[in-house]
Amino acid sequence: MNVKVLIGMAMATAFSTSTMAADWTVGANVGNVPWEFQNAEGEIVGFEVDVVKEVAKRAGKSVEFVNIPFNGLFSAVQSKRADIAISSITITPKRLESVGFAQPYYDSDQSLSVLTKSGIKGLDGMADKVVGVDTGSTGDMWVGEHKSAYKFKDVSRYEGLSPAMLDLASGRLDGYVSDIPAVLYYIKDKPQYAVVARIPTGEKYSLMHAKDWSDSAQVNDIITNMKKDGVIADLHKKWFGADAAADSSTIKVTDVPK
Repeated sequence: MNVKVLIGMAMATAFSTSTMAADWTVGANVGNVPWEFQNAEGEIVGFEVDVVKEVAKRAGKSVEFVNIPFNGLFSAVQSKRADIAISSITITPKRLESVGFAQPYYDSDQSLSVLTKSGIKGLDGMADKVVGVDTGSTGDMWVGEHKSAYKFKDVSRYEGLSPAMLDLASGRLDGYVSDIPAVLYYIKDKPQYAVVARIPTGEKYSLMHAKDWSDSAQVNDIITNMKKDGVIADLHKKWFGADAAADSSTIKVTDVPK
């Protein structure tokens, strides 16, 4: 069947009211380059958008993407206002207590980015300085756990990478801790920024859903087949400009996180 993809842009946690309800509502923190963001034509595009569209196509489902701030994605799937949530969401034991995930499809770490002219060379240079994070993210958690060790002066929280990087450029922030692939993609043509530290966290991303979601097993089986036939690897190459490591979650079939 032909799969109709409905692109919905809603304010905050509000959901659009299209005349034809989609089979799956997908919550996404739009602006999370290159995972899910708006292109010049206003379309929602990105690595995870392509993953979900392909999963939906193989499942014979239509999807509608709804813009939700990152921290609101968790309550959206728990309350079943969204069937799926994406936004480079890290699988953690704490999150698995209240939500479910499909098998991971991307491995990542955190990073510290600064202005090139700042002279900051790493985390040790952030003493008595203001660090930015995305609200509720693993970067937020990491900074909370290490605030005393690195003597951060203050923590500013954001709902996405773009506003944080703009505040970094304006001097409201001294550094920004966030997912390294998104930052590297954002700054590839912006030499005023630099990533000065990779923070090993061993994170794995996947799509999130309610614990008892009836389509979870089917979705996970489809992701397995997408790995086996190389589709997710091709999407990695398309969006990140490099082949995924052979031992990464992008290539290897893994168990459903529990």
